[in-house]
Amino acid sequence: MLKKAAALFLVCASMATWIGCGSTSSKFLYAAIPATNQIVIFREDPNSGVLTQLAGSPVIAGQAVQALAIHPSGKYLYAANSGEGDVSLYTISSAGALTEVTPRTTVGVSPQLLAMDSAGAFLYVGNSGSYSISVFSISASTGALTPVAGSPFPMGVSPINMALSPSGGVLYVTGGGSLGSSGNIQAFTVSNGVPSLITGSPFSTGLSPYGLAIAPGGGFLYTGNNTDNTISEFSINSGGALTQLASSPFGTQYSGPVALQIDKSGKYLYVANQASTNLAGYSIGSDGSLIVLSSSPFGTAANPSTIAIDSSGKYLFVGNQKSPVIQSLSLDSGTGTLTSVASYGVPGTPTSIVAQP
Repeated sequence: MLKKAAALFLVCASMATWIGCGSTSSKFLYAAIPATNQIVIFREDPNSGVLTQLAGSPVIAGQAVQALAIHPSGKYLYAANSGEGDVSLYTISSAGALTEVTPRTTVGVSPQLLAMDSAGAFLYVGNSGSYSISVFSISASTGALTPVAGSPFPMGVSPINMALSPSGGVLYVTGGGSLGSSGNIQAFTVSNGVPSLITGSPFSTGLSPYGLAIAPGGGFLYTGNNTDNTISEFSINSGGALTQLASSPFGTQYSGPVALQIDKSGKYLYVANQASTNLAGYSIGSDGSLIVLSSSPFGTAANPSTIAIDSSGKYLFVGNQKSPVIQSLSLDSGTGTLTSVASYGVPGTPTSIVAQP
């Protein structure tokens, strides 16, 4: 996701087909820009992490488009429009272009979160204004959304972040945590998309748990607690319940952790520290505990606020709040070190970045 710096760009591919050094074809990256009601589209070179904005990008989206999700097939993109209470469906062409399929699907008030299971069977929408989760089944042939019976489901608190376990069987939703009150994680088993609260839920975490990440193996969960500058560490039990590690909460020397990203191997955790304007990197121990990387932190543009990783796991992409740019960073799988590739201007603050699978 990150940075500026000159990139060593190995040009050995056909520029017409955008095939890189005989390995894999280009993928596409999408970023939501709520201030301008737009989605920006980039082509990613998989061998360098270099991004190229597509002709015709950005495209017009719904009012205050806030969150994006891509179907595992790579054929459909969903966008939560927080300013109008609905979700847009787009088809994705082989060239990365978006075509909206109308009408848009009505959800709750101020939808700001999207999550999808790895099979692409269900879409979950977090409605911050109506304290609820809307759930839809997804048509594999068209991408169309059908409400699950009982949707929307009340949460009791405004959802801050949301993630599914790798198996898709448990939904975790963070909430609460203003000054003077603890944040929490609500955990739900999901059967055919219908959430059921897990015994012992909610589980306490730090103040304002904006960041949320689950290890690829499904054994550990982490929250970035924005107000008290900590990271909470949990092991995930077989039924989906959480147990806080002895080392948790993990105090950091940086301010405003707001977004978390675990690499594809599950070896490293990266934290966007909005107030400190950097990414902190940690190795993840076999017990889930965190150890600061010797090369950490990694500089960013002003106020990093969102992180994504590409399908290869080789590149991170960071959206920055005060500097309207997306930064690309290469990830060394052996050490966890991030190295700047380049920085790309966008029309406004990106609130969600997704990479095509």
